Amino acid sequence: MKTFITAVCTWLVMTSAMAQTAPNGKVRGLVIDPAQKPSEFVTILLLKAKDSTLVKGVVTNDKGQYEFDNVAVGGYRVATSLIGFKKVYSEPFAIDAVTPEVQVKTLTMVEEAKSLNEVKVVAKKPFIEQEIDRTIVNVENSIVASGSTALEVLEKAPGVTIDRQSDNIQLKGKGGVIVMIDGKQTYLSGQEVANLLKNTPSDNIEKIEIITNPSSKYDAAGNVGIINIRMKKNKNFGTNGTAIAGVGYGRFEKANASLNLNHRVGKINAFGNYSYFHNRRFQENSLDRIIPYNGKITYFDQSSYRPNRFDGHTFRGGIDYFINKKSTIGVLATGFINDWEQPNGINHSVISNELHQITLKPTTEVSVKNKWSNVTGNVNYKYDFDGKGREFTSDLDYSRFNGQSYNNLSTTYTNANDSIVQPTAIVRNNMPSIIDIWAFKSDYVHPTKIGKFETGLKTSFVNSDNNLTYEDYVDGRWVFNPNQSNQFKYTENINAVYANFSGKLYKNTTIQAGLRLENTHSRGNSVTLNKIVDRNYTNLFPTLFLSQKIDTNNVLNLSYSRRIDRPNYQNLNPFRFYLDPYTYQQGNPYLKPQFTNSFQLTHVYKGKFSTTLGYSRTTDVIVNEVPGQIPEENITFVTTDNLATQDNVNLTMSFPVTVTKWWNMQNNIGVNYNKYDSPYLGAQYNVSFVSYNVYTSQNFVLPKGFSAEVAGWYNSKSVYGFYRSIPQGAFSLGVQKTLMNRKASLKLNVNDPFWLNRFEGRATYQDINFRVRARWESRIARLTFTYRFGNQNVKAARQRSTSTEAERNRAGGGNN
Repeated sequence: MKTFITAVCTWLVMTSAMAQTAPNGKVRGLVIDPAQKPSEFVTILLLKAKDSTLVKGVVTNDKGQYEFDNVAVGGYRVATSLIGFKKVYSEPFAIDAVTPEVQVKTLTMVEEAKSLNEVKVVAKKPFIEQEIDRTIVNVENSIVASGSTALEVLEKAPGVTIDRQSDNIQLKGKGGVIVMIDGKQTYLSGQEVANLLKNTPSDNIEKIEIITNPSSKYDAAGNVGIINIRMKKNKNFGTNGTAIAGVGYGRFEKANASLNLNHRVGKINAFGNYSYFHNRRFQENSLDRIIPYNGKITYFDQSSYRPNRFDGHTFRGGIDYFINKKSTIGVLATGFINDWEQPNGINHSVISNELHQITLKPTTEVSVKNKWSNVTGNVNYKYDFDGKGREFTSDLDYSRFNGQSYNNLSTTYTNANDSIVQPTAIVRNNMPSIIDIWAFKSDYVHPTKIGKFETGLKTSFVNSDNNLTYEDYVDGRWVFNPNQSNQFKYTENINAVYANFSGKLYKNTTIQAGLRLENTHSRGNSVTLNKIVDRNYTNLFPTLFLSQKIDTNNVLNLSYSRRIDRPNYQNLNPFRFYLDPYTYQQGNPYLKPQFTNSFQLTHVYKGKFSTTLGYSRTTDVIVNEVPGQIPEENITFVTTDNLATQDNVNLTMSFPVTVTKWWNMQNNIGVNYNKYDSPYLGAQYNVSFVSYNVYTSQNFVLPKGFSAEVAGWYNSKSVYGFYRSIPQGAFSLGVQKTLMNRKASLKLNVNDPFWLNRFEGRATYQDINFRVRARWESRIARLTFTYRFGNQNVKAARQRSTSTEAERNRAGGGNN
C-alpha cells in the first residue's frame, strides 16, 4: 500500500503540472443539396492536400454544418461522402499560425446513378480490416456471421484458434487472451469466457478488435493481448432501434431475438438492449488411455454423448446526462442470466488388461445444471477542458457474479457379459459461487505542443467464495463426504498507476512510451484443507511503440511490452470436478502469475496490406489441461500448472484483394513457432512445433439487393502445452436480401455444411499416454431477419471502459 500511495502522489503532481494546450486550428463549412437546401447526415472527410490521406471524419448536422476541431498545422482539403451522390472536393487550404481557423466554401452535393449491368455497387466494410495497431473483424455486415455466436465468429478471426476440447481461446498459438466487451473486461476464467461468447448472439456485435500489444493505459494482464468485442450502438437527436429475430437448426433447434434502442433529446441520451438466446446442442467425446503400473498395462476406452440446453438473457442500459459542454455524467448497468443444463449425459468405459481382455465396463450417467448470473453497475464522469482533447474521466464499478452448479453421477459396473458386478455408485455435488468486485479508476489526457500525455490510476478489490458440498448415496440416504468437499475463499487487491506519452520524434517518426506500476496482494484460503497461499508482489510494465512513415505507401511499426497474467479464481480452487469415477479436473492453489516480454515489427503497405513478425518469451507459463495420473487407481486427471518458459515466434500476413467492383477477397495467413522448456514430473519437458492458419472470405454484391459471402479457415497441426492436435478447418456460406428500402434484411447462412470441424489431441509424456477426440454441432443453418426503425443517425452512446475491466475476466463458474 505504501508503494501505491507514493505512486498516487506522483500521479497528482504530474497531473497538476499540466497547464498548456496545443494551439491547434478549426475547419468549418456548409453542405447543401442540389435544391440548395442544407444537406444533413453527410460524411465529411478531412484529407491531407498532398496525398489525400484521411485525417478524420465528421457528419453534418441538421443545418448542413460541420466542424473539425484540434486540426494540426498543415495543408488540407475536405470531401463529401454519401451513398447515391458523387464525392465533392473543396479547394486546398492551410492551417498555420496566421490562419488558425478556416471557413471552407459551401459544397453542393451532386446526385450519381451508378450501375454495372444492373448490379448496384454499395460501399461496405470488409469482414476483416488490418489497422496499424490492431485487426478488426466487422461482424455487423457479415452474412455468414449472422445468427451465429460470438465464439463462432471469433473462430474465423486471423490468428485466433479455439481449442474445442477445453474451449480455450488462443491468439497466435498462445493462451492468456484478455477478452473485453465494450472495453470492459468480463472477469471470467478462460473456459467461462468461451462459454459466455458461445452464448452471445453475433447479431448484437458490431465488430471485434484484436490488439496484440496494448499501451500502458490498459491493465497489464493478457500476455498475448486483448480481444475487445464492440456491441452495436445507434447514431443526432431522436429515437431509433434495431429488432432482430432468428431461427436455426443443426441436430437441434436454435432461436434468438434482440431489441436495441437509443433515444436522445436535449441533454439526455438513454440507451438499452435486451437479447434472448436459446440453443440446444450436443458434444461427443472419446478418450483412449494406456496406464502402466507394476509392470502391467491397463487400457481405457471411453466415449460420451452429452446433449445440453442453454437459455440466456443479456441486458444493457444506461443514461448519459450532458450537464454542459464540458461535463457529462452517466450511469450504466449490464448483466446476464444464463441457465445451462445437461440432463442425460452418458459416459461409457471399457477397461481391459494387457491382453486386451475386458475386465470392467463402467457406465456413468451424468446430470449437470448450472445457473450463472452477473450484474455490473457503473457510474462515470467526463470533463472536457477545452474541446481539444484535454479531458478527465473517472469510473466507479461494482460487479457481482452469482453461480449455482449441480452435478449428479450414477455409475453402473458390469463385466464383459454385461452382468452387474458391483453396487451402483451414486454421488452428487453442489457448489454455490459468489464473486464481488469493487473497482475505481481515473484517467487524465493532456495534449501539448510536442504530443499527448496520459496518466491515471486504478484500484480493485475482489472477494470470491466457493463452497463445494460432495455427497454419497448410501443405504437409501445422502451422506456428506468431507474428503471430497471443500470451501475455497479468495481475496485480491490490485493498485496501479501509469503514465503514457505519444508524439513525434521527427517529421515521419512517431513514438508512444509508457510505464505502468501494479501492486498485487492476494490470499487464497482452502478452508476445508486448511491451506492458505498469501502473495504480495509489485511489478513494472513498460511499453514502447515506434512508427516510421517511409513514404506515402509504406509504414513500419515496432513495439515492445511487458505483461502479466494472474491465475483465474476457479483455477486456484483445489476442488475436483468428476466426469466419472476415473476422470476428474482439479484446481491448483499454488499457481503463480506468468510474465511475458513481447516484441513486434509490422509493415503496412497502402494502409491495408500488412505483415507482422513477433517474438515473445513467457516465464512461469500457466498451462491448462495439464495431464496427470494415479496409476494404482487407474485414475487420470487434468489440472492447471506452471511450466518454466515458452518461446513464441509468429508471422502474420493480411492482404485484401479487389477482384472486380462486385467481388472482394480478404486473406490472412499466420505462422507460429512454439517452444516449451520446463522440468516436470522428474524429467525435462522440451518440445517445439511450427503451425500455421489460413483464413479467406469472398464477398459478392449481386443484383436486386442480393449479396453473398463464402468464408473458410484452416488450422494446421499444432501443440499447446502437453497436447498435439490434428488439423482443423471448415467453411461457411450465406446470402442476404435487403428489404423495405434498405431498412430490413433477410440473411440465410450455413456453417460447416459438410461437418468438417472436429478436434483430436494426443498427450504423451513419461507414463502419460492418451488421446482425446471431440465433435460438436458445428453444422448449422440459420435464418435471420433484421429491421431498423426510427432515425438511424442518432448519435451513439459513449463508448466507455469501466474500472472493473481486468478482474471479471478471471471469475469462474460458467457452463461446461
